[in-house]
Amino acid sequence: MGEDTHQHADALDWDERYGDDQLWSGHPNEQLVVEVSDLEPGTSLDVGCGEGADSIWLATRGWCATGIDVSARALGRAARAAEVAGVEVAWRPIGLEEFDPVTHDLVIAFYPALLREDGAVIETLLGAVAPGGTLLAVHHAFVDREVALEHGFDPDDYVGHDDLVAALTDRDGWTIELAEQRARTAPEGPGAHHHTDCVLRARRS
Repeated sequence: MGEDTHQHADALDWDERYGDDQLWSGHPNEQLVVEVSDLEPGTSLDVGCGEGADSIWLATRGWCATGIDVSARALGRAARAAEVAGVEVAWRPIGLEEFDPVTHDLVIAFYPALLREDGAVIETLLGAVAPGGTLLAVHHAFVDREVALEHGFDPDDYVGHDDLVAALTDRDGWTIELAEQRARTAPEGPGAHHHTDCVLRARRS
């Protein structure tokens, strides 16, 4: 099976997950609001943007926002929500692996499904951050691997919070500003179930 076929199958899988009804609350992630409200607006990239609430929130605050996701169904909802909000966001139906080498002042990745493989995707993620820019990555804490395996995926196959922290630790040109577990308020939306986040905020010098 070729790379294009894998990507097509992955997109179909995510379209199926998003189903016929909205999956998330439509509100921005609370860690985004906490960590980004003090930043000067610039260009932003939302990796795995889903139904687009985070990119839309950024756009309403003056960011030139781009959201990427493999699910056309999710992006369709995102585009409609942006229209209702009266903002423009560039929605692109691609995964991070296909992303052009363009840098952004802010790169966010909330609960990303990035395959670990040879580590190249981490370099792509970090390379998307412009000099002086910020990376904000949020992962689920306390993932039950056995439960995940029962649902057909192995969390060890994916880039996690610890992988990013390790990649950034002592790396020239980067400063980890925050790396911690943080409780969430009550999750919203039918797709939300967890109550604790791993939050990483890093700046590229």
